[in-house]
Amino acid sequence: MMSGVEFLDLAINIALGLLSLAFFLTLIRILLGPTLPDRILALDMLLTIGIGYIAVIAIKTGYALYLDIAISLALVGFLATVAFARFVLQRWKIRAEQLESAHKDMGAEE
Repeated sequence: MMSGVEFLDLAINIALGLLSLAFFLTLIRILLGPTLPDRILALDMLLTIGIGYIAVIAIKTGYALYLDIAISLALVGFLATVAFARFVLQRWKIRAEQLESAHKDMGAEE
């Protein structure tokens, strides 16, 4: 039968392995895109995976200070995601205005 310490070590190793797999799959999504919102979502996921790494390391080492760092990182990541979303929204609005203007110009030429 497994002791509690052995089970925790096994769970930590499995968690780190799964987080590493998720990290590499997310890097592939960032590189391949294909659109800007896909890349932004992948960056947000990368941040979440980083927070997961910090949480697992906090459990492994027993230092609760790592959890404070993870919470701070989550807050900064949330603000960055909101800023990226506003950027994409503004970009789409400008693009829609350009298309509408071009459509009106084509209608005037006919």
